[in-house]
Amino acid sequence: MAINWFLLVLGISAAIMLLFRDWRVTMPALLVNYLALALFLAEQQFITPDLNLFGFMVSTLVVVKLLTGIAVTLILALTALTFSREYGLESLDEFGLSELRRAARAAQRQQTTQPFRWGDYVLPFWAGVLALLASLSLPRIYPIAPSEASDFAWYWLGLTGILTIATASDLLKIGLGLLLCASAIDLVYTAVVSTPGGSGLNVMPLGLLSVFNILLALAIAYLSGLLYGRLKTLELGELYRR
Repeated sequence: MAINWFLLVLGISAAIMLLFRDWRVTMPALLVNYLALALFLAEQQFITPDLNLFGFMVSTLVVVKLLTGIAVTLILALTALTFSREYGLESLDEFGLSELRRAARAAQRQQTTQPFRWGDYVLPFWAGVLALLASLSLPRIYPIAPSEASDFAWYWLGLTGILTIATASDLLKIGLGLLLCASAIDLVYTAVVSTPGGSGLNVMPLGLLSVFNILLALAIAYLSGLLYGRLKTLELGELYRR
């Protein structure tokens, strides 16, 4: 059986977002995931090609999904970059400086004593294994999409999204999980309504899904700013220590 490379890249990029914590790894994986999803939809021919792009016939809606992925990734990447930088010291008062010094000392101690903890990856790894087994089994037990590949893709995106939220230690990781769940909804909707017995693709719901993804990314960025402004970190564990 031929390997569906778009599906493979889609699965691997979602697994990277589930497993890793560093935004320098997860943000490129998010962009690759959106790219693979758009190409997978085009390859499955759910959407009729109507646009000639560099000699290739693609659908306008696929291009919109790709542009949406780029916009979402840029928003979250800029958010992560902004809140990983140090404050300008000239803009801080005495209390702010003391808080910044305390946070810097705590971060330095943590980096020295715990440079890398394998335990942080055990739970996401086994969660990913369970999600993979479920995604391979559910298309046979409860098929929804017109093809087994599409069923695996949306089950995998949905399950990895839910497990990413469940195992997240920071706000950006929760955002990644929500975006994976939104991609799963987008995929299953596109697959189901494009079947011969379906109602047919409608531009309005697909456009609303793209807008929802961008608004979700903006909401994550806004909440990240509120959390960082209060706690000087995006780690959720700090909420229970104060």
